Amino acid sequence: MSFPLLTATAALPAIGAVATAAVPAARRAAAKWLALAFSLGTLVLAGIALVRFEPGGSRYQLTESHAWIKDFGVRYELGVDGIGLALMALTALLIPFVILAGWHDADPLETSSSRWRPTQGFFALILMVEAMVVLSFVATDVFLFYILFEAMLIPMYFLIGGFGDRAHAGSDENAAAQRSYAAVKFLLYNLVGGLIMLAAVIGLYVVTGTFSLTEIAEARADGSLSMATSTERWLFLGFFFAFAVKAPLWPLHTWLPNAMGEATTPVAVLITAVVDKVGTFAMLRFCLQLFPEASKWATPVVLVLALISIIYGALLAVGQRDIKRLIAYASISHFGFIILGIFAMTSQGQSGATLYMVNHGISTAALMLVAGFLITRRGSRLIADYGGVQKVAPVLAGTFLIGGLATLSLPGLAPFVSEFLVLVGAFAAYPAVGIIATTGIVLAAIYVLVLYQRTMTGPVKAEVQGMADLKVRELVVVVPLIALLIFLGVYPKPLTEIVNPAVQHTMSDVQKKDPQPEVEAAK
Repeated sequence: MSFPLLTATAALPAIGAVATAAVPAARRAAAKWLALAFSLGTLVLAGIALVRFEPGGSRYQLTESHAWIKDFGVRYELGVDGIGLALMALTALLIPFVILAGWHDADPLETSSSRWRPTQGFFALILMVEAMVVLSFVATDVFLFYILFEAMLIPMYFLIGGFGDRAHAGSDENAAAQRSYAAVKFLLYNLVGGLIMLAAVIGLYVVTGTFSLTEIAEARADGSLSMATSTERWLFLGFFFAFAVKAPLWPLHTWLPNAMGEATTPVAVLITAVVDKVGTFAMLRFCLQLFPEASKWATPVVLVLALISIIYGALLAVGQRDIKRLIAYASISHFGFIILGIFAMTSQGQSGATLYMVNHGISTAALMLVAGFLITRRGSRLIADYGGVQKVAPVLAGTFLIGGLATLSLPGLAPFVSEFLVLVGAFAAYPAVGIIATTGIVLAAIYVLVLYQRTMTGPVKAEVQGMADLKVRELVVVVPLIALLIFLGVYPKPLTEIVNPAVQHTMSDVQKKDPQPEVEAAK
């Protein structure tokens, strides 16, 4: 039996979570280093998976299959395609930076000796989220995926509600109330989506007699499985609703600004750069593969919702006064682009959507983490409380600018490639949709450049006069992310080679071919 690499990649952070939580309360530093070591070990295993994966090989590789709940036909089945592999690698890459960025976020508050902030619990919960997210990207049993999809809400709930933004430290009662509201809203929205998905999962089993994604795909291919049109559409809606909440897609998005605003900066990165990707990934993995006809039936409505997300999120970002909420609304706009690429049903659009998931994770992590370092120094999230930062902290301002330019998809940085492919794919199939979606690019330039202008340029405000520049630990967090944004912006081939074969399989599932360009014959 070959080494269960996918299980090991998910199990290592889970073991690390238990080990970190067991560290004695007085040894907070040891807990931090232990959590970091386990996250780096997970990154090594993910790197091995990247090396062992053959882009031109079978659809699902590094597979594992074991009986789990025999009476209900549930199996522990894992397998990774190019899309899942890219997102698993993204998760493993970001978690060490999340841990380093949050190095002091769960330390006891000096202003309140009665409040003990459980440092060990903070880092243990982060590792537990990583384990569940990694496993969700490689699960090929629908029931197993559902368990992970719901279970990751528990550690996220405690991370949002139990560890608030340090900028609120001066008003404990109000901050606690806002954190509690954000955490409960996050939990309720996602639980409702999950419960609807559970009904659809049960319905899928009743219709197919199995939870295995590969068995259902094979039965569809050989014609031994057929669903009534109405049944397939209802099941699709059950799955899609849950994924649209997680993504999030307008109008199911309202939990995200609250959760990102009230969480610590590393947890905000965890939400939008890691956890939310499970929703868009699942649209590709489950909605299109399990319900191809229903996916095509729902495409016009989904494209409209994606367009609304793009423009609505960008407009609200333009009007924000809070730095973290601005980034949250910008992410809603970006998720609109991702979903647009998925449901454009073209190879360019779906490749772009997958690249967008990866590149958005890196660019948002870079921008949000630098913003977090800025907020920690000033103690405020309000844009109006800043000004002239580039004169006193030029490195901080420079990295903030690069993160912002990546967010607006500047050519030469990684998100540009993915956004360009999404728009090309959308325009090829639905020209009007592609044209309207470009409005999001213009609005992105406005909210990013205005944010930079108001915080970094102009006269130096008295409150930022003595602001320190980035320290070594902070540079270790930010510089690799920026380097990766530049590398993938100039040379995206390593990522596209992994992703494109999986996209072709998805296109085959929905029986779609790329529209041929109309070229007038030469006279």
